Amino acid sequence: MATFLYKLGRLAFRRRHFVALIWVALLTLAGVGAASAPPAGNSSFSIPGTEAQKAFDLLEQRFPGQSADGATARVVFKAPSGEKMTDAGNRATVEKTVDDLADGSEVASVADPYQGDAVSKDGAIAYASVKYDVSGMELEESTKDALEDAAQQARDAGLTVEVGGDALQAVPETGATEIIGIAVAAVVLVITFGSLVAAGLPLLTALIGVGIGVSTITALASALELGSTTSILAMMIGLAVGIDYALFIVSRYRAELAEGREREEAAGRAVGTAGSAVVFAGLTVVIALVGLAVVNIPMLTKMGVAAAGTVAIAVLIALTMIPALLGYAGRRVKPAGAKGRLLGRSRKGAEQPEGRSAGRSEGQPKANLGTRWASFVVRRPLAVLLLGVIGLGAAAIPAASLELGLPDDGSQPTSTTQRRAYDLLSDGFGAGFNGPLMVVVDGKGATSPNDAFTSVSDEIKGLDGVVAVTPPAPNKAGDTATITVVPDSKPSSVQTEDLVHAIRDAGGDVKADTGAETLVTGSTAMNIDVSEKLNDALVPYLVLVVGLAFLLLIVVFRSILVPLKAALGFLLSVLAALGAVVAVFQWGWLSGLMGVEETGPVMSMMPIFMVGVVFGLAMDYEVFLVTRMREAYVHGEKPNQAVVTGFKHGARVVTAAAVIMMAVFAGFIGSSESMVKMIGFGLAIAVFFDAFVVRMAIVPAVLALLGKRAWWLPRWLDRALPNVDVEGEGLRTAEERRSDPDEDRELVRT
Repeated sequence: MATFLYKLGRLAFRRRHFVALIWVALLTLAGVGAASAPPAGNSSFSIPGTEAQKAFDLLEQRFPGQSADGATARVVFKAPSGEKMTDAGNRATVEKTVDDLADGSEVASVADPYQGDAVSKDGAIAYASVKYDVSGMELEESTKDALEDAAQQARDAGLTVEVGGDALQAVPETGATEIIGIAVAAVVLVITFGSLVAAGLPLLTALIGVGIGVSTITALASALELGSTTSILAMMIGLAVGIDYALFIVSRYRAELAEGREREEAAGRAVGTAGSAVVFAGLTVVIALVGLAVVNIPMLTKMGVAAAGTVAIAVLIALTMIPALLGYAGRRVKPAGAKGRLLGRSRKGAEQPEGRSAGRSEGQPKANLGTRWASFVVRRPLAVLLLGVIGLGAAAIPAASLELGLPDDGSQPTSTTQRRAYDLLSDGFGAGFNGPLMVVVDGKGATSPNDAFTSVSDEIKGLDGVVAVTPPAPNKAGDTATITVVPDSKPSSVQTEDLVHAIRDAGGDVKADTGAETLVTGSTAMNIDVSEKLNDALVPYLVLVVGLAFLLLIVVFRSILVPLKAALGFLLSVLAALGAVVAVFQWGWLSGLMGVEETGPVMSMMPIFMVGVVFGLAMDYEVFLVTRMREAYVHGEKPNQAVVTGFKHGARVVTAAAVIMMAVFAGFIGSSESMVKMIGFGLAIAVFFDAFVVRMAIVPAVLALLGKRAWWLPRWLDRALPNVDVEGEGLRTAEERRSDPDEDRELVRT
């Protein structure tokens, strides 16, 4: 591995024009594809094999032409104070609005409030339901404009009018904080390298990689039915890992220059050593993201695969374009320890490390902060370990109260018309009106379908938590009917979930008596099934992803205990991060600071998505930090000294990488999409816990306690595993032979 990547790095350095041309061409091609591609369709929470999906499919089959997947809008009207919606003037305004809406070319139907019992009991609020032939993301702008214009005309007539539903669905915005995140990353890179050129390389390559990845996703969005959130998450993850991977290679390049190597040789060795760690770190992220397919939710699978593709691009760019750009940069990228005038050092001092004879003794390096911290940890490993574990355990306590759900209009900011429409409907018709349940009764197997329909309706009316039940509405064939049930609780509540299960249980009794099958669907039931599916898949997903990565890390570290410690540390950090998410988004702690206007259940995808992404990122830091420790141990240092050496070379750059990743993720907290906001916060706090508590404190403490046992591997397994040479041992030996053929340095192997 190291030898191949070494040759690749030198080749990219020499053929930099060709390499740069390839990546620019790919970026241009992806950009052209994205610009010419049709808009993405509306992604749905379809779950093959679940009852809600089965009912949805049955509706499309038995009620053809009703556009089951078409966009919907609820135009909600509120009368001025002291008036009612049934007053003649207000009624005339509403009826004119309904007529205007019905003229739209993509409108399937419009329900008049006065003919469909859609006026509240106190007469203050009414609503008109609009059904479209196409999904929200496929609606033409002229149709959306017509909807907004009709609502505005009713406002001009004196009514309060808001529009809910997905007809006005827009691509979520991330806000200015995303730019702030990138700016923070730039500042950290400048501080780390002390050079604008060296700092600019990781940013440039990361932006190119994200540009290619996101443009490709946009180009394929319509064909693969990718939602807008897919590209945002791919951008979030791709930008973070792209900067980090390039940062590690540039940092190693500067360290090789400080050892006195020529620039082409330094580029080759940087890619051969740090590049090997990048490959394995990237593999763990890709495994974690692609592994989301085991959940069997198409939208989540597509999100994971798209993000994994962006990570793969980031790895390839780091291995090829970084050495090419280093060739262009030449002497403008200084050796490690030589930061030039930007941070107050002279140019003369900056050039000193170019030769081996420069300055300080290699045997007595100046102790940096990482060295001092690691020395403290190896002296007090038990105290540091206990403090870290107890701290993360305390942060994880709120996770015990985790409630899962999916966002709806009630979780939108109060500044949006969708949220205001949601609140008006709740005020006028009750909290459960925003999440009605659709019960589908399949009477094909019943002796008397009509009797079965009536039995189901009567059973539902007798259940607790039901406000209203509409009469059964059969299809033309008379073998299937729909019944709308309005709960007395809001869609995302536990009470509504209990009602769904109660209806399904009652349907089982009806089937035993009549032979008719009862299915519950609708957006609320679909969300409940999504949450249950995700909960059921969490343990199998953990076993698969952690198991595969565990095997991969055994190959990398040639140890059993080091990968085991890495996996256990990850569990601590992800539980602590989930606890923080619950505290902010469910309990409301610091919600104002995070821009969370409505607390409620945590998004049901959050735990499994966080497990996948955070595990991959956690293994990044594990690989980058611990490979330097193993490299020192393999070359003869004692276990505790190897820990200190690993921190000496890796702590600064891992710290910079973690701060950059936190800044990038935190930038997405400003998104208008509640799901993106929650994921941005969750990943940022998870990186903080994992990088600074687990990898910087718990890992060295455990390694210090284990000593040589940390690197133990059964002999039979040692012989069976392939030697991937992540430490670049082969490169070091070959280089030593070339520089001094008489020197015979014996390498210590485990």
